[in-house]
Amino acid sequence: MAADIKKKGSKEVKQKKIVIKKEPIPQLATGDSVKVSMRIVEGNKERIQMFQGVVIKVSNAADGGNFTVRRVAYGVGVERTFPYASPLVARVELLRHGKVRRARLFYLRNLSGKAARIKEKPLTKEELAMIAAAGTASVVGEPPVMEAPAVGEGTTAAPETIAE
Repeated sequence: MAADIKKKGSKEVKQKKIVIKKEPIPQLATGDSVKVSMRIVEGNKERIQMFQGVVIKVSNAADGGNFTVRRVAYGVGVERTFPYASPLVARVELLRHGKVRRARLFYLRNLSGKAARIKEKPLTKEELAMIAAAGTASVVGEPPVMEAPAVGEGTTAAPETIAE
């Protein structure tokens, strides 16, 4: 209770704690292409801003860790580090898995254009089965697995015509 009240001069000011529910962050690895939705607070207004790029570093630490995403905007390389435990990270979408052989991709800073591209790692049958079992696609761009409805449920069959 004492942490909720700040004394400002002789007045007591109560601060509201905002609880924000956020989606779980998928398992990230270096080389993955991600789209991070960040909550940006400007004065009294709040908006969502996207940051799409390649994960160049993943750090797992006692405080929850963080990951660094790099993108090139208007010919200038921009890197941003996002903490896993931050309430300002609204959502992380995994666009594609990258096929890399290093834990840190700092060499991408010196490359540009086609040389900076990373090959896509194909998913194994086990990973595709896990995605289908979950019922949602973990990689954006894959169609979700849907079951066909039974004949009597929700489908309107055309009436049979009798040929003479």
